[in-house]
Amino acid sequence: MYRMNKGENLTILFDMDGTLIDSTPAILESFDAAFKKMNVKFSDFEKITSLIGYPLDLMFAKLGVKMDKTDEFVVAYKAHYKTVATKKTVLIDGTKEAVKIASTFANIGIVTTKTSLYTKEILKYFELLEFFKVVVGREDVKNPKPHPEPILRALSLLNDNTKNAWIIGDTILDLMAARDAKINSVGVLCGYGKKDDLMQFTDNIARNSLQAVTFVRDNFSKIP
Repeated sequence: MYRMNKGENLTILFDMDGTLIDSTPAILESFDAAFKKMNVKFSDFEKITSLIGYPLDLMFAKLGVKMDKTDEFVVAYKAHYKTVATKKTVLIDGTKEAVKIASTFANIGIVTTKTSLYTKEILKYFELLEFFKVVVGREDVKNPKPHPEPILRALSLLNDNTKNAWIIGDTILDLMAARDAKINSVGVLCGYGKKDDLMQFTDNIARNSLQAVTFVRDNFSKIP
């Protein structure tokens, strides 16, 4: 993998769920509401949690919903999620500081399987949206993570040549996308991924996004 020279310009892309925010209560409640709306009994919420990071349609499919019905479940999910998205989401420790520090030495963006709409609403609610130059959500690409398309789209919008870019994420989906996009990555332990799984796809592991940003700044950037 390309190793940046200290002092080069940087791009840092962040995942959302499990990396910057914890919206588990909102997600679980919205899945519950969707299943009830569709008159389906479901109670394996641990399985839902294990799938966070995947697109909603795929999550529902992995939970037993037939593929030709997943769109209906997604609509029901979103109808509820929009009512609780900000109320039942919190910032993970260190997030606000991480974003502010990263913005001082890098172009920063979001690459998520959430929709851009909800992502921007949440970032705005927490007074963080202004720091991000690009937000790439599920509706902005044909192929979500672990496909590299979301990363490549974000880099294209930032006019980045991909050599001096990083993604910070909490699941192997983020790290696999980084590998295939040929950029660097840091796996964080504050979300849904397990350390042993993350270490299969990156040599860089951090406690949270703040520690990850500090690592990138101190080792690969000209410190402001």
